[in-house]
Amino acid sequence: MKELLRDRTAIALLGFGLLFRGLIAALLPAGFDEAYYTAYVRYPNLSYFDHPLLVGWTVAMGAWWPDFPTPFSIRLGSLALYTGTLIFLFLTADRLFGRRVARWTVAIATVVPFFLVGFGVLVLPDSPLMFFWSACLWVCAQEFFGEETYRPTKRVVAIGALVGLACLGKYHGFLLGAGLVLFCLLSAPHRRVFQSPWLIGAAVAFAVVLAPLLIWNHQHEWVSFRFQGARAVPEGGYRIGDLLLTFLVGNAYLFPTFGFPLWWTTGHQTWRWRLQPDGPQILWIACLSVPIFLGFTLMGGYRQILPSWPMPGFFTATLILGRQVALAAAAHPQRVRRWWAGSTAVVALLLTVALLHVRFGLVQLLWPPATDPSTQMLDVAQIRQAFREEPWAQALRNSDFVFSNNFFVAGQMVMALHPLTSQPITCFDTDLRGFAYWSQAQDFVGKTGLYLTTALFENFDRRAIADLGRDGEPALSQELLVQMNGETLPAVRVYERFFERVETIGEIGLRRAGAVVQTVKVYRAIGLQRPYPRPYGL
Repeated sequence: MKELLRDRTAIALLGFGLLFRGLIAALLPAGFDEAYYTAYVRYPNLSYFDHPLLVGWTVAMGAWWPDFPTPFSIRLGSLALYTGTLIFLFLTADRLFGRRVARWTVAIATVVPFFLVGFGVLVLPDSPLMFFWSACLWVCAQEFFGEETYRPTKRVVAIGALVGLACLGKYHGFLLGAGLVLFCLLSAPHRRVFQSPWLIGAAVAFAVVLAPLLIWNHQHEWVSFRFQGARAVPEGGYRIGDLLLTFLVGNAYLFPTFGFPLWWTTGHQTWRWRLQPDGPQILWIACLSVPIFLGFTLMGGYRQILPSWPMPGFFTATLILGRQVALAAAAHPQRVRRWWAGSTAVVALLLTVALLHVRFGLVQLLWPPATDPSTQMLDVAQIRQAFREEPWAQALRNSDFVFSNNFFVAGQMVMALHPLTSQPITCFDTDLRGFAYWSQAQDFVGKTGLYLTTALFENFDRRAIADLGRDGEPALSQELLVQMNGETLPAVRVYERFFERVETIGEIGLRRAGAVVQTVKVYRAIGLQRPYPRPYGL
């Protein structure tokens, strides 16, 4: 750590990176996932349907901020954690390859768009995952490298605990552990760890740290493991076109001047690791990166993947790219400086333009709100202010609970209404994620609900209607499917079959650049006659 504090270049990179990310965090409206994760704070538990508990703790790190939750306050944890992630990355690179490589590695990880926004701004499970991932890299670098003859030490126990903490961030943490095992199997000197008593301590530390996740899943029929495992199941035959698209989209998120070099340098150096004096370090990095980003990219040929899935592998591979850039900079300093400065300038410009449009409607005259996906990011501050005033405040007071027909919209309503009401907020849908475990279906029978939805998500599709039959309403499902003229049906038409009556209260227009870009529709649903079907949960 002293080395970092004395390095002005590294401090400047960390400082300017934090300032830029802080600006994005303050101006960017909350995304779907982020709003949904604020419900983790409202309903604390040992774990959750979608992810382990640390993403909720990350949100809670900003709970001291006035008028929490706001987009900036819920992101304070991510801002802090990614700064720590970069610090551990610097220390790891410095330990493995020296100071110049450490600077270049942090410079790259500071600018890569997905790392900057996905790890360093947005509230996602990736923020705590990468913090403990990077901390684990640092401890591993001290444990495995530096001595001519490797002898396992008590750091192995710390590694086990850090892998467990990474798993509490996101299930990708298990891939970190698998990569470490792979390295120790492939590197003859490091196989000694399998004969060390410290490995038993690491297993115990891993199990103890992982206990909240295991206990919650045991209590709920391992639903989270089953849900995440099902996402790896093929959705059809293998499609080369989809594989190519996945590869190109991934490089776009990384930015091409970083993405393609990451692929090339990692692949080339991994192929030649035996021929290099620092070959064991290259092998170690490759074991923690290549299987992840290559595996998820190949998965894109048989099912759609989320952009975040391969990113921990690419992040780890920046250690190799930083090494190669440092070598290139020694031979061609001006060329490398132009590459990094040009890439940084373009990334900053693109992100700034995108931010100004999403927040202020910079190109709204050219891009109508009806076709602009950025309008899906609701301004929760406008919704909150509306429900502080009449008639919406009265409608909220007169309701026993609040619900929506989409779990993302329900999450946005949790974020908007959290400071205003302690009433339950839930989701009436066949895909309700964590909301299935934050209340019981029968809790709302006989009560009056405030139904909130948006013009964009007010309809159920045929799948949702068909799922009603699977979940206990076969006659109603069949009747509604027959009545459907197209592919969708307003959810309010379904709710009319469960409540005594549903009344329209009105609409709340959300404005940007002087124009209404999204509409929140408000209904009073009086007297729930029977529990709304749930495919899982309480």
